[in-house]
Amino acid sequence: MKINFKRLMIITIITFVVGSFFSFFSMNNMDTFRELEKPINVPGILFPIVWSTLYLLMSVSCYIITKSNDKNKEKAIIWYGIQLVANSLWSLIFFGFGAYLFAFIWIILLLILVVIMVAKFYNIDKRAAYLNIPYILWVIFAGYLNFGIYLLNG
Repeated sequence: MKINFKRLMIITIITFVVGSFFSFFSMNNMDTFRELEKPINVPGILFPIVWSTLYLLMSVSCYIITKSNDKNKEKAIIWYGIQLVANSLWSLIFFGFGAYLFAFIWIILLLILVVIMVAKFYNIDKRAAYLNIPYILWVIFAGYLNFGIYLLNG
């Protein structure tokens, strides 16, 4: 399969920009995050590494779907966009507003949206779906962390 690097780069840039959009507005609250009681302490450097890796995997999975001739690829890409915006909004809710319970509810919604997207991808190209397994696992872990922060600091 020939790789269209321009398309892949555009998808990657869009994914990184949309996925991290609201985190730029809430970065000033990172000091507050460091001071919160957490169910498990995760080194802060881990978050940008994990999210960069996940955004790259997500971008490649979306690229694979765009290369498909499947008649349902447009719907799958729409689900990709919906979950990406929901992902970005979580940062605003959690870091920007400090609404930990609402952020937890939002992350459950995000998980549902990601699972729907992965199912749509799976029906088109299994490789694209499999690339998002780490994303699902991270969202579950983030939900655990989010709920623990709510319980310990709410």
